[in-house]
Amino acid sequence: MVKTYGYVRVSSYDQNEDRQLTALQGIVTPGKNIFIDKQSGKDFDRPQYKRMVRKLKKDDLLYIKSIDRLGRNYAEIQEQWRLLTKEKGIDIVVLDMPLLDTRRGKDLMGTFLSDIVLQVLSFAAENERINIHQRQAEGIAAAKARGVQFGRPQIKLPDHFGQIVQAWERKEITVHEAILQCGVSESTFYRRLRRYRQEQKST
Repeated sequence: MVKTYGYVRVSSYDQNEDRQLTALQGIVTPGKNIFIDKQSGKDFDRPQYKRMVRKLKKDDLLYIKSIDRLGRNYAEIQEQWRLLTKEKGIDIVVLDMPLLDTRRGKDLMGTFLSDIVLQVLSFAAENERINIHQRQAEGIAAAKARGVQFGRPQIKLPDHFGQIVQAWERKEITVHEAILQCGVSESTFYRRLRRYRQEQKST
């Protein structure tokens, strides 16, 4: 018996999968036949995707919202499409692109046209991913040029940090007292201590 499945992927846990689920509504039975992964599409180490592939049988039907749900790497999308349609023998319907419906055009010309569309869309998906990363890198570089700081803010040590260190080294105070006077964690104290000593050697 032919079964119908749906696959949904969002890039992270803070993204919402509702748009994709809405597109599958009325087509695929919710629950056991819809598989959802919440992680990056840069690779295929996705538990729900793998679980779905194991369940797929010849002539089953898989719906996805768009081609980049399979991934954003040109070669990987091509490979997964080949695995699903050739090795597993299933049909795929890409809802955003009606031409990518393997149930139609099973003849040579139909397959040829479908393959061309797949290659174009796979390339476009990867190219968009590259452009997004480039825009992010350019935005970060521009922000740094404006003085925007990234990462955790630098913990400020007391102005008399050197005197605290010297008192500790002379055993006038314990390391615990030195850390308390600096108002930092033990790991931060030792990290900044190493930097302080390096600066002292270079002067």
